[in-house]
Amino acid sequence: MVSLEKLKQLRLIHLCIALTFFTSGLCINFIQLLMHVLIKPIDKRLFRKLMYYLCYSLYSQIVFVADWYAGSKLTVYMDKDDYEKYAGNEHVLLVMNHKYEIDWLNGWMICDKLGVLGNCKAYAKKPIRYVPIIGWCWWLAEFVFLNRNFDKDKTIITEQLKVVYSYPDPTWLLLNPEGTRFTAGKHEASVKFAQERGMTVLKHHLIPRTKGFTASLAPIRGLCPVIYDINLAYRPTDKTPSTMLSLLHGKSVEPHMLMRRIPLEQVPEDETEAATWLQNLFVEKDKIIDSFLETGSFFKTSGVKEVATYHIKPRLSSLVNFACWAAFSLLCIFYYLVTSLLAANWTAFITSLSILGLFYWMMGQAINKTQISKGSSYGAGSGATKASTK
Repeated sequence: MVSLEKLKQLRLIHLCIALTFFTSGLCINFIQLLMHVLIKPIDKRLFRKLMYYLCYSLYSQIVFVADWYAGSKLTVYMDKDDYEKYAGNEHVLLVMNHKYEIDWLNGWMICDKLGVLGNCKAYAKKPIRYVPIIGWCWWLAEFVFLNRNFDKDKTIITEQLKVVYSYPDPTWLLLNPEGTRFTAGKHEASVKFAQERGMTVLKHHLIPRTKGFTASLAPIRGLCPVIYDINLAYRPTDKTPSTMLSLLHGKSVEPHMLMRRIPLEQVPEDETEAATWLQNLFVEKDKIIDSFLETGSFFKTSGVKEVATYHIKPRLSSLVNFACWAAFSLLCIFYYLVTSLLAANWTAFITSLSILGLFYWMMGQAINKTQISKGSSYGAGSGATKASTK
């Protein structure tokens, strides 16, 4: 008898996951488009209320893979009062390190557990909005898309943040001030940049690009009350790589996340002072991550006060959502294959198999995009270091 662990290695299972995600994604994109045409011009509040559930229905399928399918265990560290009073109940600007292939998914995991997954948004590269399924979803859900040209992006940031924080329910917006994922090559360039300017060299982070951060502050004052500083790390002794491939093969990962609530009034209004504040925050973040990697604790050598630990169980809704979409998608394709075969409609049968093959290929391409080795060269080399204050 095949064990559950062996079953999760089968390509057939991976194909079922791909079929479910891409079929549901196209359906969700279509409904989003209809809402833009029919509901948004009449009632933006209702539009944004409904958009939450559509985005949740798509994102939670990937959370399902991490939480239920792979059995991952997220450990959260946060001040007890902040967690009980505020977490999941307010608009937030997230500042997070960007080192792991699935750090974005770990962010979605905590968003799901706190009930804000459908309203989690991010700064993203403009070309992403043309990517089918996830890119279209983000575009229709009013994400902040940037050109990586600050003169153009400043206006976009000012206008779009007012839209993001006009949502009626708590909305979390992710900003990665490092601008790109941490790699050895980019870190080398970051170290050189810091040394040339007499800045503190960071061991586990890239020097933050402050212009995007400071440009975000003025538009959100009075709309978003806090910044959450997110420090994400995996133990160096973990045997399972923190990758999408690990999760797809049913292998559990164990991320650790320290969340610190910082009221926005603590951040200076002056642009230069706010940039210095962010740089100092990353010096502190570097000590926090160094402490965890060296001692297994965020607090032992970082000088940061120890806070409560939470092991939050997965929400049943992500499991039910995936099960419903899987049943719908698999029944549709099975019915179409069988009826085509019985009717000897070989064109329809071959078309169906081709679509299955296309979805499996798309899943492979999507996973490749999350791999560090496939990341952009943005932030590496001397040309990029000149832009490190952006």
